Amino acid sequence: MRIDDCVHFCAPSRLIIELGYRHKLPNLLQTLGYRRGLLVTDSFFAEKTPWVSEYVTACKRLGVHVDVYAGGQPDPTTELCDRATTELRLALAGRLPDHIVSLGGGSNIDLAKALCVTLSEGRPIRDFGSGVASDAPVIDHIAVPTTAGTGSELTPGTILFDPASGIKTAVMDNRLRPVVAAIDPELTFTCPPKVTAESGIDALTHALESFVTLDSDRFDRNGSFDPGYSGRNGLTMIFARESIRLAVAYLLRCYENGNDVQARVGMCYASVYAAMSYGSAGLNAVHGIAYGVAALTHQSHGATNAVVLPYAIDALRESRHTELLEVAQMFGIEDDDEVRAVGELPRKLRELVGKLGIPTDLNAFGIPQQSLNHLLIDSLSVTRLAKAFPVGNIEESYAQIIDNAWRGGLRDEKTEKRTAA
Repeated sequence: MRIDDCVHFCAPSRLIIELGYRHKLPNLLQTLGYRRGLLVTDSFFAEKTPWVSEYVTACKRLGVHVDVYAGGQPDPTTELCDRATTELRLALAGRLPDHIVSLGGGSNIDLAKALCVTLSEGRPIRDFGSGVASDAPVIDHIAVPTTAGTGSELTPGTILFDPASGIKTAVMDNRLRPVVAAIDPELTFTCPPKVTAESGIDALTHALESFVTLDSDRFDRNGSFDPGYSGRNGLTMIFARESIRLAVAYLLRCYENGNDVQARVGMCYASVYAAMSYGSAGLNAVHGIAYGVAALTHQSHGATNAVVLPYAIDALRESRHTELLEVAQMFGIEDDDEVRAVGELPRKLRELVGKLGIPTDLNAFGIPQQSLNHLLIDSLSVTRLAKAFPVGNIEESYAQIIDNAWRGGLRDEKTEKRTAA
């Protein structure tokens, strides 16, 4: 317990984790009274796996009608959402679904979240950038993730890339949290190593960021009485700790052997616990800078988080010494000198990123040195994340993180600057 906490915790109405649960989902939907659904997925799951046809057939037997939209894409854009809204409203001819099921990774889940608002309203997703009106109808969402890492199945936001601005934009509202998060670890068993690595490091990033983010009694809720994110508290930190512990134990194992069932299930729990933490506590610098990196490089969300993570944690060695010492111990760092132990943690994280086959510096992503100031401006523009970074001078800290991440050197390492690419 932390006496100064201002806890505002939200979660799905139903959280289900069970091997093979996808086969039971149609029965649950019928039990909950749903009769007309929309399945949002992509062409891979619709054409290369039996999951979509099995689901549609099972629902039909139970009297639940299902329309399928298989136009999901990695890093969905506002344009994709608007196009899907127009196409679906025309195809559905006024018969809106009473629920939407998303199947896939975070991209498909985020697209489905956006459609939960735009389908009923018939308006562009940009219209909801400043919030969803309290009287706006939001379609119920049932999320079925196929990766262990996104956590989007438990969170209040949808993140879409806006080609007009060149950055990722967020729509936040607690009604965008899926009413059911159905995690079937079997769906992750066929994830290739690259997806396993990038989604898994995303889960670890969620846990670490939310573990060290701004405290709930200092968090700026912008006057909202129902904030999506509200800062860390004793409850979110419990989930973050367990997520970190599981990721340390299972992420590399899962990457090296995708057939390791215990590791696969362990990473599903790591992802869920991380989302239970950051879904209320919020995130900060890693994601804020990673959004800018993604805009410049179009690399995956997990990879852009991974390359920033060691350097952002390095910047918190003083302000979050106690928490990072605890994390260092989870990583097996043993040193009687606490300062040295905390200093070793960013190196361990960078080492893990490299072992997962992800670049450990921004230069390796092809970002030239002359783009770093532009990256800094873009990163700071995501103010909801920047404000939550617990340092004295946020702009100065961001600049140092970006510089260190570009040259691949931590604060106490002497690394020669690379020439601009």
